[in-house]
Amino acid sequence: MTLQGRILVITGAGRGLGRSFAEACAKAGAAAIVVADINAEWGEATAQVLRERGTDAIFLPVDLGQPQSIEDFSKLVADRYGRVDGLVNNAAIATGIGGKTFEEIDIETWDRVMSVNVRGTWLMVKAMAPLLRKAEDGGRIVNLASDTALWGAPRLLHYVGSKGAIIAMTRSLARELGPDNITVNAIAPGLVVVEATEYVPQERHQLYVSGRAMQRQQFPEDVTGAVVFLLSASAGFVTGQLLPVNGGFVFN
Repeated sequence: MTLQGRILVITGAGRGLGRSFAEACAKAGAAAIVVADINAEWGEATAQVLRERGTDAIFLPVDLGQPQSIEDFSKLVADRYGRVDGLVNNAAIATGIGGKTFEEIDIETWDRVMSVNVRGTWLMVKAMAPLLRKAEDGGRIVNLASDTALWGAPRLLHYVGSKGAIIAMTRSLARELGPDNITVNAIAPGLVVVEATEYVPQERHQLYVSGRAMQRQQFPEDVTGAVVFLLSASAGFVTGQLLPVNGGFVFN
């Protein structure tokens, strides 16, 4: 699988899975990578590492909870590159919100999760669509869902609900963007060992390990190959699909 010549936008690429996606795409030969993140320190650090490895990479700030921020971001990308070949919608609110029952979640947190994870993903696709239509060999969108939406993880309803929405949106967007030769797919990772999951109780980590067909912890490198594939020419006729990447914790 190669990403030679492709210009990619990866949200939430400052750390964790997003940074791993950026590094894997650079290794696969991406021509340019736009590191999109709300945290400038993290985002610039990722871009710097990619540049040191020979990839044209820039950091551009974006706050998915602010529609104007997404518009401003898309204009900067358009001015610099003129087109986008692939978009990875990875950024989401996931850290520090779990452990509460559906009765304990407050409305403010619910609305914040939905505005970033769901509305922000929609608005990013909307903003990038004109640039993806200019892709040389067809545009690619990869949305980050979660297997929590497949097995119904408890005490995490706002996040689970937002990722269920991502799965549904992926299928609808695939039909709307298919005539433009843009594929839209989603992956559903399990509980990955990254900074964002450090707060997750040990018993939940153990539940995943013991419940998987492959009984070990999941790491970022277990997920990156699926994303590189879906961004590549090899996946040009794959769209509207959900790919669980969780070592067999759930089967789709």
